[in-house]
Amino acid sequence: MSSSARTRRPTGLAPYLAGAAIGVLSWAAFVVADEPLGITTALSALAGWAALPLLGAEAVAHNSYWAQDPPGFSYASLFLVGVVLGGLVSAAAAGRLHLETVPELWRRRFGPSRARRFTAAFLAGAIEMYGARLAGGCTSGHAISGGLQLALSSWVFAIVIFAAAIGVGRTVYPESALHRGEERS
Repeated sequence: MSSSARTRRPTGLAPYLAGAAIGVLSWAAFVVADEPLGITTALSALAGWAALPLLGAEAVAHNSYWAQDPPGFSYASLFLVGVVLGGLVSAAAAGRLHLETVPELWRRRFGPSRARRFTAAFLAGAIEMYGARLAGGCTSGHAISGGLQLALSSWVFAIVIFAAAIGVGRTVYPESALHRGEERS
């Protein structure tokens, strides 16, 4: 375990404050932009925008994937930028901002290969994006925005995604301290 991991202090009310802040942000997004929180739509539109010079405007316009959310910049694009910048600022403020290409837990389970780590991360992200588009929204769109609206499909989604995450985590990292009941560092 790294020395920085051993010296971390408990966060106290931080998760509850973050939850309340997300609730307020979601409410504000509905009031100001008349849009729910979500990332997938912005990523899809950004991918379409990046595909324009490669495929041409007509090919992108006739693609069923991008017909649903045409390429461009919108409120969701600003939300995506805000999530990235907010994560960086939060990590820096907590003293946890550092570049880590192969996390220690991954290294112990799968070895130090950066190529293997990046390939797995890319494939997992692609599968997640495909699933999110298939489901009509991502984790933030369904679990947060839909959950706040008490949409049954969003509550089912949230339960399934957490159950799947726990199952995959236990399968991929069977020797993790979290499974042995040890205190997290």
